[in-house]
Amino acid sequence: MLASINAFFNNPTARRLFLKSRWVIAVAALLLIAVYAKREWLWWGLGVSLVGELIQVWAFAALVKNEELTARGPYVLVRNPMYLGRLIMMLGLVLLLGNPYIAGAFFVLYYFYMVNRVAREERRLAPLLGAPYAEYCYRTNRFMPTFSRLTDPNLLYFNWRVLVRNNGQWNLLANLVIYAALAIYITQLR
Repeated sequence: MLASINAFFNNPTARRLFLKSRWVIAVAALLLIAVYAKREWLWWGLGVSLVGELIQVWAFAALVKNEELTARGPYVLVRNPMYLGRLIMMLGLVLLLGNPYIAGAFFVLYYFYMVNRVAREERRLAPLLGAPYAEYCYRTNRFMPTFSRLTDPNLLYFNWRVLVRNNGQWNLLANLVIYAALAIYITQLR
């Protein structure tokens, strides 16, 4: 069964279909969340989302894509902080529904998406970044933070120019607008 699930997430046709429809799916999901969100979960869900968004912003401010091995900022603790931050951010939005079954289903679905996407990326990065990347992969977990590295001086890295180069400011702004709109709709308009 696991092989079938992974095969689905690696199917080129399914991936192309998802890429073409991801914005429609995202807007539909946000509308459903807005309509069915539980007011009592608003601040918890948005708080969790903001933690995920801060992880993503930190990752945007450290990552030099496809040019060099990034082993600074959140990449000191985990190889894929961008995906981890996105998982936490989106989980916070799903938590607004106040339904543990939906949150669990989302987590499992996103986990399989994330694991398969990262595996494809790592296969692409291995020859591009060579032996230093293999060593980095050996000592840094994919998704579970390596807390023994909390004293690494590279952990505190944050570069505004790199953030802007990766368009992280637009990601942050878009998410803050979404959070504000959801908060206003849930507390004032519904």
